[in-house]
Amino acid sequence: MVLWNISATTPDPDTIHAVVQVIRNGGVIAFPTSTLYGLGADADNPRAVESIFDIKGRQSHRPLLVLIRDKTCLPELVREIPTKAELLMEAFWPGGITIVLPAGKKVSNRLTGNTGKIGVRVPKHPVAAAIVAQLAGPLTGTSANLSGRGGCSDISCLEEHVSGQLDGVVDAGPLKGGRGSTVIDMTVDPPQILREGTISEHQILSVL
Repeated sequence: MVLWNISATTPDPDTIHAVVQVIRNGGVIAFPTSTLYGLGADADNPRAVESIFDIKGRQSHRPLLVLIRDKTCLPELVREIPTKAELLMEAFWPGGITIVLPAGKKVSNRLTGNTGKIGVRVPKHPVAAAIVAQLAGPLTGTSANLSGRGGCSDISCLEEHVSGQLDGVVDAGPLKGGRGSTVIDMTVDPPQILREGTISEHQILSVL
């Protein structure tokens, strides 16, 4: 396993390049998001996605959200973007809201958990944003922990079962912790908040 120490505010381009090469080769990494460390793999690589499920002990019916550079990447992943979803993207991306949309035909059932839906977010953390920008494709964004366990806001608390199966760890120091992203299903009307996180229901309703 490779350990990269990186600035949380001004990530070194050469380090980001090295991280992305590991991801492109099918590796799985731990990396920082705004609140917790996540497990990142190439969402277009079936073997890499399968590794995420194995590492986390995640049940097959539970989907994986993906991180993208910006909303111009959405046509590769989703069939349609409702007007209300556009409003939320304008208000909260990049940031702590995961928007669930109808998955496109090319998106694997493994990512969607056979739901036909895919959760998508544009990350705000400078390191996560730099990784996704250079990868130029979707990156898995699930939390770096065993399923059912608490998230990890510092690499020192990464569970041995998880860290022992990773190809690399991007250590940007302690994160603020707390709740992860808010997840909202925009495939139904009215939209349904599946998990309230850093963006409150009140904030969402004020936009919609």
